[in-house]
Amino acid sequence: MNILDTIVEHKRIEVLKRKKKRPLSNLNTFPFYRRKTNFIDPGKLGNRPGIIAEFKRMSPSKGPINTEADPVKVAVGYLSAGAVAMSILTDRIFFGGSFRDLLQVRTSLPNLTLLRKDFIIDPYQLHEASAYGADIILLIAAILDKNEVADLALEARSLGLNVLFEVHGVDELEKYHPSIGYVGVNNRDLKTFKVNTNRSLELIRHMPEGVLKVSESGISSKGEIEKLREVGYQLFLIGETFMKQPDPGRACKSFIAKL
Repeated sequence: MNILDTIVEHKRIEVLKRKKKRPLSNLNTFPFYRRKTNFIDPGKLGNRPGIIAEFKRMSPSKGPINTEADPVKVAVGYLSAGAVAMSILTDRIFFGGSFRDLLQVRTSLPNLTLLRKDFIIDPYQLHEASAYGADIILLIAAILDKNEVADLALEARSLGLNVLFEVHGVDELEKYHPSIGYVGVNNRDLKTFKVNTNRSLELIRHMPEGVLKVSESGISSKGEIEKLREVGYQLFLIGETFMKQPDPGRACKSFIAKL
């Protein structure tokens, strides 16, 4: 069993437990549930790349990265640096994340666009994302079939959530649903966790028309950004490059300044 299979197996059990502990009727009472969400406006990007800066304490491949980081402090730093959105891991077992991280940032920075990054396999998780203040949710093609992608994407849109659809190969792009506005190529193989940014370069010509194109993971230099922008990517999800530094916000600001 590879890492991705192990994560999904744990996630199925985890979601069942959370459903029993906090049913939908409880999530419906949360103040952020079905709120008007923020979005990334491509018109405001101008001639600059849009950086989605990630908050991640640890990962299965790297182990601990920045376990003591304060999500609000990091979020303030990212916003000040010019990031167009913030990605927050909510998986606890494998990434050290939590809903508390998401909720704290949403409460402190109501206008910051937030991506809830997790392994979403059940509609219940979409309602969680809404309740805890996310604006965008992640759907990973590798763990969903075409019908599941369609059902989850439509349910997300009904809650006012935008969808980032993550792929690793041409075959996974066939699962795309027209309701999805963001398509991302993850340069990290979720089965081996090896990174290759050429994956984004190879898949760009197969992207659906009219979507915001995102390159995710393994990006650490101005040169990589420039190469990816030349072929059509507008957004870049970067986490480890910032989070492995003592001050992720400052690292993000320095990176964006070079662009």
